[in-house]
Order: sequence, then C-alpha cells, then structure tokens
Amino acid sequence: MEGDIFSSAGYDAQVDDKILQIFQKSFGQVQDILDQNRLLINEINQNHESKVPDNLTRNVGLIKELNNNIRRVVNLYADLSNSFTRSMEASSEGESAATLKSEGKASQKRIRSG
Repeated sequence: MEGDIFSSAGYDAQVDDKILQIFQKSFGQVQDILDQNRLLINEINQNHESKVPDNLTRNVGLIKELNNNIRRVVNLYADLSNSFTRSMEASSEGESAATLKSEGKASQKRIRSG
C-alpha cells in the first residue's frame, strides 16, 4: 500500500521495507509527541484560567516541556526528510547505473559489428 503512495506521486522506484519501517517508527514517535503536546496545552490553559499562583508557576515548566517536544518533532521530520532524500538518491543512482550498464553493452555491440 505504501508503494502505491510513492507510485502515485511519480516515483517508480520500489521502497525498501527497512525504509518504510523507519518512516513508520518516526511517524509513530511524532504522533506520540503531538498527543503529549495536546495534553500539555490543555493543562497550561486550565492553569492559566485558574489564575492560581502555583498553577501559573507550574506553567513555566510545562511550556518548556512543550517547546522541547516541538524541537523533537522538528528534528524527527528533518531526519525523515534526510532519509527520504537519501533513499531517492540511492534509487536514482541505481537506475543510472542500470542505464549506463545497458548503454555500455549496446555500444560494445556496435563496436564489434562495425
């Protein structure tokens, strides 16, 4: 099914199972962090609305945690982007090597017959 996504996007290269596992793991981590962020934001909002000094003080730590989580998500997406780029480059290099190999054989045949 994931291969269909890449094919419909114009990529004819087969996507390696290992790469798909990396993507699934990373997207799972991102989703977990985003779920944590939703809970943090809800708690921050409740603390802010309560106007209780201890709750407002607690928000400082919660906001720091939220910011760290956002950094983690950005890093995960950057890693995913790099992995995707490397896999597409490797796929492209594989196609280029196959083309060069077939062209080399064709040119050898012409030399022999000429």
